[in-house]
Parts: sequence; structure tokens; C-alpha cells
Amino acid sequence: MRNSLLWMRRNALLMLFALCFFTASGQNVRVGSWNLKDFGQSKTEENILFIANVVKSFDVIAIQEVVAGYGGPKAVIRLAEALNKTGEVWEYSFSHGTSSDRYSKERYAFMWKSKKLKKVGEPWLENKYQLEVEREPYFGKFQLGKKTFTLVSFHAKPKAKQPETEIKYLKFLPDLHPKETLIFCGDFNLPQSHSVFNPLRNMGYVSAMVNQKTSLKQKVVKGEYLASEYDNFFFHGDKLKVVSTGIVPFYTQFEDLKEARRISDHVPVYLEFSLN
Repeated sequence: MRNSLLWMRRNALLMLFALCFFTASGQNVRVGSWNLKDFGQSKTEENILFIANVVKSFDVIAIQEVVAGYGGPKAVIRLAEALNKTGEVWEYSFSHGTSSDRYSKERYAFMWKSKKLKKVGEPWLENKYQLEVEREPYFGKFQLGKKTFTLVSFHAKPKAKQPETEIKYLKFLPDLHPKETLIFCGDFNLPQSHSVFNPLRNMGYVSAMVNQKTSLKQKVVKGEYLASEYDNFFFHGDKLKVVSTGIVPFYTQFEDLKEARRISDHVPVYLEFSLN
């Protein structure tokens, strides 16, 4: 009985999260980004169904920390199958393993609603700075109506390993792809206020969120669940008209933070916009 009540509570809250997105016009796009910790075979079917209910309100989602082994692609396919049961047709892509060593190697994934967005070409790992960047970013170009945008999904190395030493190479990517409307997203393991983002800012890029924590604490401290300001979007201010940004606090659907962390130690972040 207790499990049934908890499941009903979770579904009710998920419906509330979904409703906040459905007021957007057809020409707006809702992009999600989520570091799904160790996204692979360790995720149970219940985990997959829960994740599907959280992300189904997005039009496209960039996923970081997909396991490099065979369990990673299988988890992406399992999630796509779960999403396809929610009433929309979803497509997906996942990268090869990044060029980092076997301890840091991961994959990325994109998942999108085929009715809303069209994939342009094939997503790719940008190898221009693969010797300088542990997990090179994953590019995916999408068409919305007659316009396009390109997501650049990135998972920086941990804060203890000085992620700024590789984030600094992001500033070269706009010139490397001058015709693309780039939207950087992912887990940067640094707050947007760090000076390493200044070169992007000087080029007209802005962060979607300011002072918004996105990673989960190990345990709740004085009613605080969130730990650090790591996940975000960076986009050129002249190319997007932002409708809304924020996080999805999925952890509120669990009675225990440890249980929530089985889904991930990060919350999803989102950016809703129209293209100028």
C-alpha cells in the first residue's frame, strides 16, 4: 500500500512538472540537459520509467555520463522505448566513447521528438582539441521549422582536476563552426561565474542560469538538497529569444535523498527558446 501511494505521489508531481511546459507555442523548443550518473545497465526498469516521465516534456535532451561499455547504448535504447510509450515518437543518437583514458571514457546521447525536430546530418564528437580535452564535446544539429541550432554537449573533468584547463578550449568552437547557432550545455563542474567563461561572454554568449545549484548533496543539510552550480547552458544572446530556464527538482519525489541519487546526482536543467 505504501509503495502504491508513493508511486501515485510521484506521478502526480511529474504531471505538475509537465504542465509548466505545455503552454509554449509550437515554434518554441524545450532543450533539456542531464548528467545521468553511470547511465548504463545498472539502471533498473523502474529507474528508466522514472527518467522517461521526467524528460518527456522536453523536445530534445542532451545526456552526459552514458557508460562507455555496451550497457550505455542499451540504456539509451531502453529509455527511447519507454519514451515511445508516452504518446510521442522519439529518435536518438549516442556517441562513440570519448578519447579519454578508460577511467574517464564516456559516451554522450541526444534524444528528440521526431514530430518537433529534424536531425541535420549525423551528430559527432569534435576531435579538434581531443588531446587537450578529456571528454571531447558531442555536437548535434537540429532543424526547427526553417531554422537550425546545434547543441554542444559537454562533461568537463571533475573540479579537483581543474576543469578550467579544458573548458578554456570552448572559446575556439564558435570560430571553428561560424555558421552554426551553438548552444553549449552539460556539466561543466564549475559555476558560470568562473573567469574561464569570460572569453565566451566577450563573444556575446550568456548563461541560461545564474546562482542555480544543480548537483545533489550526499544528504540533506538544513533543508538544502542541492550542492553546486555545475550544469548550465551558454548561448549567443542575439540568436535566441529565451522563454524560460530552470531545473526539474526530481528529488522531491523521493522520501530519501540516497534513493534519488540512484537516478542521478544531478538534476535536469532546461532552456526554452525561439530562434531569432
